[in-house]
Amino acid sequence: MLNAECCLSEPSQIQNLRVPPDAAGRRLDHWLVSQLPNVSRVRVQQLIEQGKILVNGVTPKPSLRLHGNEDVVITGRVQLPPLKAFAEDIPLEVVYEDNDLAVINKPAGMSVHAGSGKNEAGNRGTLVNALLHRFGALSTGGDELRPGIVHRLDKETSGLMVIAKRDEAHRELARQFAARQVKKTYVALVHGWLKKPQGTVNAPISRDPVRRARMTARGRRAMRPGRSAVTHWKVLRQIDGEHGKFSLLEVKIETGRTHQIRVHLASLGHPVVGDTLYGAPRKIAGYGEPASLERNFLHAAAIQFLHPTTRKALAFEQPLPGELQSFFRRIGV
Repeated sequence: MLNAECCLSEPSQIQNLRVPPDAAGRRLDHWLVSQLPNVSRVRVQQLIEQGKILVNGVTPKPSLRLHGNEDVVITGRVQLPPLKAFAEDIPLEVVYEDNDLAVINKPAGMSVHAGSGKNEAGNRGTLVNALLHRFGALSTGGDELRPGIVHRLDKETSGLMVIAKRDEAHRELARQFAARQVKKTYVALVHGWLKKPQGTVNAPISRDPVRRARMTARGRRAMRPGRSAVTHWKVLRQIDGEHGKFSLLEVKIETGRTHQIRVHLASLGHPVVGDTLYGAPRKIAGYGEPASLERNFLHAAAIQFLHPTTRKALAFEQPLPGELQSFFRRIGV
């Protein structure tokens, strides 16, 4: 079967598929989606509309009905117009602000910035857009989709982030992150009881070759050698209630890899509550009504760093948001 990533990431290399006889009667776009894992029907239709797919040498319509034995050629990837972040009037909780930087409390459900492969709709509602509306200008240390962004939080993770307003501040903050001088503390609720009161996970993280939305700490499954990642955890409280056993953890990380805490805790057999991508159940059965959480129980509770200009030590803390406090009270009785 054709590798979808190869076909869409190497536009100069022509890819060929042969329609099998048993695909007769299927729509072209539907069949292509079945052959290209992790590529949406919309993206397939865009490929066809832009003339990047040929059937027997002819540009088809997405609704073309296949007869079997057609030659399908994919000549490149979708060409999307370049996106830029733009100001949107979105509520934003600012914990601290000066001329160089700001510290904000990001809510769960908000993406930090749009991805380069997103369309215009996917470029709305981001933290960057809210920042541009609030502050007017940010550092240019990132690209046009990520002004001011020195580090990130996952969409469904809440908590503290430091934002750079000026380029000089961005460079210095980025240096501190690279040198592992920024101290970040998270609070996580995970399924089950860990065997020890505290511990460390030191395991490289790579993209999962099967489920591309996931990362993995299992090297033999990785697409390429992983990037080093170190996570320290400590049990704050153990819960044994009507919905089962849980552990409330304090988590500190030395590195900032994609999904790092979620991947490392899941690798221990204790996924973060609400994190269905890494094995947590959608609903948690109990004696009464099942409990559920529409986000990950992971919160960036504290951050410490040196001010990029004054060199003064700064430290900020943020309590659990209301939805996590309510969920904890429900299962923590």
